[in-house]
Amino acid sequence: MNNLYKLFFCILILLNFENKAVANDVYFIDFAKVMNESKAGKKAQDYLKKELQSSNKKLNDSAKKLKEEENKIISQKNVLSKEEYKKKADELRKKVSNLNKTRQDQIKNIASMRKKAKDELFKALNPILGKYMEENNITVIIDKKNVLMGNKKFELTSPIIEILNKELNSINLK
Repeated sequence: MNNLYKLFFCILILLNFENKAVANDVYFIDFAKVMNESKAGKKAQDYLKKELQSSNKKLNDSAKKLKEEENKIISQKNVLSKEEYKKKADELRKKVSNLNKTRQDQIKNIASMRKKAKDELFKALNPILGKYMEENNITVIIDKKNVLMGNKKFELTSPIIEILNKELNSINLK
């Protein structure tokens, strides 16, 4: 019975040491920060922002023209016959519907480009993280958004951004 207690005690101590070793080998990285602050990530974000602004400007100009056309049709309501007024109103509704469809398509396109940028950055980041883990004897790296609490000394975001900036200047989004 005494040997059983000694065995149990040894196993408990080994498990305790093993847990401490694993806890020190788990690091985290803020992928959102890497996306926003790395050279490639910033360039991708700037490109997407310009695309969105350009698209919005064109769509807003089209919407303004449609509004002017609507006002013109409304002002001619008493002059036009009912059939002619209805025809022009239906044409205007079609144009508005097409504009809304174009707007939705542009939003989907920008979202798809954003996803592609994230995927490309993550694909470039994987070998960098793998090499960093091997060189620094790290067992696990997880995304910061999945960490409830963690000591700042286990955050690898800044050194990884530095390495990424040296190895990847831009992401091809076209």
